[in-house]
Amino acid sequence: VQLQASGGGLVRPGGSLRLSCVASGSIHSIDSMAWYRQAPGKERELVGRIARRGRPNYADSVKGRFTITRDNRANTLYLGMNSLEPEDTAVYYCNAQITAYAITRLETSDYWGQGTQVTVSS
Repeated sequence: VQLQASGGGLVRPGGSLRLSCVASGSIHSIDSMAWYRQAPGKERELVGRIARRGRPNYADSVKGRFTITRDNRANTLYLGMNSLEPEDTAVYYCNAQITAYAITRLETSDYWGQGTQVTVSS
């Protein structure tokens, strides 16, 4: 099982980006999915989380600007980012709790994507 994040890049302040994270492999089911970010010199922080069903929740710093959605059929997580600020510059990571097919049973583990760089600068 692996998570592959994409969609990062360089954007001007006030601009928008959409990140994607696709889970692949021997997946039985995916429970919670989340986006984290880590800015230079800072600890990794939670951006927002979404359960398999239900509304996402967000960090206060991104409320009203970022939107998390997921496509359960495609095992894909999205992060829509609007009104981007220089303070949003970070490496963004996706995270998911995935139950996968092991040899003789199911196993639930926490998985991380490789990260995608978002830079907000004029």
